[in-house]
Amino acid sequence: MSKTVIIYSFHTQKSKKVAEKVVQAFGTDNINVVNAEELSSKVFEENDNFILSSPTWFVFEENDNFILSSPTWFDGELPNYWDEFVPELEEMDLKNKTFAVFGLGDQKGYPENFCDAIGILVEILESCGANIVGKIPAEGYNFESSRAQRGNIFVGLPLDQENQGRLTSERVTKWVDQLKKEMK
Repeated sequence: MSKTVIIYSFHTQKSKKVAEKVVQAFGTDNINVVNAEELSSKVFEENDNFILSSPTWFVFEENDNFILSSPTWFDGELPNYWDEFVPELEEMDLKNKTFAVFGLGDQKGYPENFCDAIGILVEILESCGANIVGKIPAEGYNFESSRAQRGNIFVGLPLDQENQGRLTSERVTKWVDQLKKEMK
């Protein structure tokens, strides 16, 4: 497998901790880290495989494969750093590029838009021709709706640090194992 780039906001607390778990699971020799707030189109042009992260808004108190982080803000919106980059992203040809997305949400506090940012990012990426990997079964979650859910699967890895934090490490490890098989 090629080197992986993980992209997340360095100014988050919980999503940064989860991103660090992903880095550890991949192995530090296999990952390059990029701050989402300093993202440029060059990163996408020079690499082929990506993983994106999307924490929830309340969390903020603070060559080849990518892991990106994008929080859901308010009622399912992307944070500013992603929102500002989306117009540039939408102009890119992402054919032959592979993406996986993970994100944070709160099933009890925001059950009507749980981890929507995962779904929002995946929709944008798919419209640009990207291949999406890292889909998981929707079992084990309790929420009303999510743009990240299609049928009985999530299009990425949703994590709920508020209500299911004890499951995060196991979910991340299992997901990264899956990604290692699905990415080139």
